[in-house]
Amino acid sequence: MSVPTRIVHHKKRCSLEVGFADGSQFDLPCEYLRVFSPSAEVRGHGGGEPMLVGGKRLVNIVAVEPVGRYAVRLRFDDGHDTGLYTWSGLQELAAQHEAWWARYLERLAEHGMSRDSAVTKLSALGAGKHAPPTIDALKAGVHKP
Repeated sequence: MSVPTRIVHHKKRCSLEVGFADGSQFDLPCEYLRVFSPSAEVRGHGGGEPMLVGGKRLVNIVAVEPVGRYAVRLRFDDGHDTGLYTWSGLQELAAQHEAWWARYLERLAEHGMSRDSAVTKLSALGAGKHAPPTIDALKAGVHKP
């Protein structure tokens, strides 16, 4: 695991720049960080299906707080501030950004949800046959609607 050497919040462009000791550097949009929050609210308490969160296109970070030597807590302007972004978690979010973001947009469309509206459809909560994929399914690139 590589340790961040640089974490900079770019307020105007709503992103978090993260540079690691191994030389890798990423610019992660606040919206992406918010909808893929490691919090129990989004990921579930038992490692179950992640919550599909819409309406976060304009979300921004209001504070980046270090937690020990292993993570940061991101406080968002929508009030969300639970979940710790560990160094390995940030690296995984960066590595999977393109694939996970594409699947997120696909899921929003499948459930008739939007990046601009916080209305959550029942189907996105796992009701009916259109259950959202688990984090493990996203990691494996497997999703069975």
